[in-house]
Formats: sequence, structure tokens, C-alpha cells
Amino acid sequence: MRNKTQYSTPKTPKNLIRQRLLAALSLTIGTGLLVVFTSLGHGAMSIAYSRYLPVSPTVSSSPLSLSPSPRPHPLPTTLAQWQDNTNSGDYFSQVTTTEVGYLIWSKFPIKVYVETPKAVSEKQAQVWVKSILEAVQEWNTYLPVTVVQQPEVADITIVRKAPPLQISPGSNIPRARSAQTTYELYTNNKVLFHRFTILLSPSQTGEYIQAAARHELGHALGIWGHSPLQTDALYFSQVRKPSPISVRDVNTLKRVYEQPTSLGWSLVDNLNN
Repeated sequence: MRNKTQYSTPKTPKNLIRQRLLAALSLTIGTGLLVVFTSLGHGAMSIAYSRYLPVSPTVSSSPLSLSPSPRPHPLPTTLAQWQDNTNSGDYFSQVTTTEVGYLIWSKFPIKVYVETPKAVSEKQAQVWVKSILEAVQEWNTYLPVTVVQQPEVADITIVRKAPPLQISPGSNIPRARSAQTTYELYTNNKVLFHRFTILLSPSQTGEYIQAAARHELGHALGIWGHSPLQTDALYFSQVRKPSPISVRDVNTLKRVYEQPTSLGWSLVDNLNN
């Protein structure tokens, strides 16, 4: 029987974005791209938003916030038309909000870049990429998603790479993980955006490659949390027989997209109010 790989609950630091946005915004001149946060490990000033590696920043008590006021975006057509006739419910209560609200995309289609592995044979690389693309197409049924060939324009980047080892709370013993999803915030033309990086362990084989991609893409598309039911793709643990995207997964996704967020809104409007 396959061992289960535990997924830990997403955690995000509090009040950190207010501090960083204030500092970063003071250095902004004109328009263009300003990276506010990058994934952990890219430099001394990097801050990671990771389901596995939460950071413990200094918390500011200042009420000042330069992030845009959270507001809802119009539902994308695919979710607006979605109807659950089975009354299957959802697990929205398990979705974690962040300092910028819910992790909602407002520009579609969401652009996904799948990096072709180079440390394996061409045949193995093709099989891996095919599995990832199939997971992308599964989610495309519910949110507009497209695959791009240029990593610099991607909203979500998927890489076949072992995630950093995780130290479990109360233990000094590191353990391997099957996947890691992180996001970073940036501004473009003074509008707050985000993008994701997904690492999928090379140890994943067969149907588990697609299952891991399906699960992590669910997080990257906005479900920043886990389901308590094995029949959902976002179940918190890897299981022997992976589940496809369920009605409950889509119900949860739709509820997320009905929520307010600072993402996709202008920082200028907030300053002028």
C-alpha cells in the first residue's frame, strides 16, 4: 500500500505586505514591473508564501496599508455559469485568506508555463509534460487557462524539481515532500498582481504526476486550503487512488471567486481615497 504524503495547511504572515508595499512603493518611479516579493532562496530580501515554509516576520502594529482595498471581481463566465444540481456542498471554510484577500485571478486566460525536464530521457520528459498538460486542461473546464511557451509571461510556472526538505513542527528530522506551491506579489502599472511557482518532485510517477499537478494547480488557481474528503482533488493528503476534480472542488473555487481581493486593483486609487 502506498504511503500517504501529508500536505500541511497553508499559512501566510500577517501585516507583512503592508510594510513591504510601503517600502517598495516609496522606491517606485513611473511605471513598469516592480517585484515586491519573490520565492524564498532567491536572495536575502526574499519572502516566500509557501504551504510548507511559513516565515515569521516582524509584525507591524501600524494601521497604514498601501495595498488596494479588497473588492470582488466579476465572476469569469465559466464559474458564473457553473451550477451544482447535486447540492454536494464545498469546503470554503478551509480556504485561507491572505493579507491581500483571496488569491483570485482577474485577467484571463491564466497563463501556465510547463518547463520540459532536462535530467531525464526525451521519452520520460514527454510523458511528464503530457501528464501536466492534461491536469491543466482539466482545470480549463472551470477557469480559462492557457499554456504558454515563454516563462517570462507566465502566471503559473510548473517545474519538475524536488521541493526543499521540510522540518516538521516539534521535530528536527527533515522529510521529503511531493510538491510545493509558492506565490509572489508584484505591481505592474501600479496594479497589484501575483504569480505562482509549482515544484513537483521527480519521485512522482504514473498517475500520481497528474494528481499532484491537479492538486497544486487547484491551489494556484485560488483554493489556498485543503478538503477533508478523499473524494476531492484538494484532499490534504496523497491517496492511493487519486480523485479527479470534484463538484465540491468547483463549488469551492466559485465561492473563492465571489470574495473580495486586493489583487487586480490599482494602488493609485487607494492612495487617492
